Amino acid sequence: MSSTLTVRPARAADEDALGRLGAMLVAEHHDFDPLRFLAPGPNTPQAYGHFLASQLDDADKLVLVAERAEAVIGYAFAGMEGFDYMALRGPAGVIYDLIVDPEHRRQGVGTALLDALFEALAGRGAPRVLLSTAEKNLGAQAMFAAAGFRRTMIEMTREL
Repeated sequence: MSSTLTVRPARAADEDALGRLGAMLVAEHHDFDPLRFLAPGPNTPQAYGHFLASQLDDADKLVLVAERAEAVIGYAFAGMEGFDYMALRGPAGVIYDLIVDPEHRRQGVGTALLDALFEALAGRGAPRVLLSTAEKNLGAQAMFAAAGFRRTMIEMTREL
């Protein structure tokens, strides 16, 4: 793509675009494993957009958008977390969501979002960054490995 990519903090006006992308994230994960991940519903875009917009003023949360030609084509949602004895870890930046519209994947958008997150989280004092990724999301795993992430935990699920 020839137009310039910009990564910036999300604004309230981005709520609809965030909801569209968040619903896409929900649908992709549900497709990976419908027993583990929530199913998208008709209100998922509005609910997800509203949720992400509600995080914009939280000092411990960070929502960034990737924008090209004045269109939001991806976002990342992360937060600063303290000691977590259930996860056996100290303070860290934690990436909750990172998604890029499929038409814009494999063009450096995800990497640009990651780099912006690293800078912002380091500026907030994060000594490390953690994330989880779906077992079947091999494309994301390759991007995260290329960015220096290493495997440290494996989630296992059993239906009852």
